[in-house]
Amino acid sequence: MGNKNQQGKGGAEQGLIVSHFGVAVEVLFDSGERRMVKVKRNSGHVVGDRVTVAGEVLNRLPRQTELSRRDARGGVHLLAANLDVLGVVLAPGTPSGFLDRAIVAARAAGLSPFVVFNKCDLPEASELGDATGRVYGGIVPCFPLSTVTGAGIEPLREFLRQGHRGAFVGTTGVGKSSLMNALCPELNLKVGALSDYNWTGRHTTTVSSLHALSGGGELVDTPGFRDFGLVDITVPELAVWFPGFEALREHRCRFNNCRHRQEPGCAVRDDVGSGAISEERYQTYLVLLSEVEALEEAAQRRNWKK
Repeated sequence: MGNKNQQGKGGAEQGLIVSHFGVAVEVLFDSGERRMVKVKRNSGHVVGDRVTVAGEVLNRLPRQTELSRRDARGGVHLLAANLDVLGVVLAPGTPSGFLDRAIVAARAAGLSPFVVFNKCDLPEASELGDATGRVYGGIVPCFPLSTVTGAGIEPLREFLRQGHRGAFVGTTGVGKSSLMNALCPELNLKVGALSDYNWTGRHTTTVSSLHALSGGGELVDTPGFRDFGLVDITVPELAVWFPGFEALREHRCRFNNCRHRQEPGCAVRDDVGSGAISEERYQTYLVLLSEVEALEEAAQRRNWKK
């Protein structure tokens, strides 16, 4: 992805940020050279950024896509740039609503989401994969697998080899590091011990980094997190990107600003009544709708105070 010219304006070298260490980034230049470049701690640069470097001066080139998430305190964090796919990793204990938030966030950011059901060697995870696959299998690509036995890894590897640059998101303890190790054995990322009680564990990744896969494709390894709050999603966008509402692109509501609650001529309500959209999907949408409405109201209050 990005411009592959080795020289920018004024002789500056072009390259790709492949690791971020807080006060420095590692740049893979188009010449093949790798070099550390100092940056301010809050410079805004992220792994996946195309940049030009002249001496110690680093400038970011325009991004094609950005992946951000909102934490439990309302803070917004930019995770990576210039991705085209996002893998949502599930395992027993994944909070309700995480998958829907991640799919909406990915689609809104211009990324194609896919789902990974990890730990399918365990009965609990196998049941989760079957249940989730029934809901999402016709909506996004789904990959049931086990990083312990290796079952299901090859179809995911083949998918990524189609030239994709992606990342995995998932709550702590779902096995992201184990999954990265399975796809990139040379990384040998440290895997944290899991709690038998709540299926969570300490996330072990502390540095964001991009890795090329053998045979094609790239993955960005990012620090884990337990939540995936939506960022800059409007109510109309939520309905457009919500998994299970794809038919709305053809079947529209009477009013453009329909929130799909009790409005007359609502296509969503019609589809729920006919069974085209399940009641469970609809109730999940209403939960996210309340969340997005609260975020919009908070943003309006902040603007009024300025």
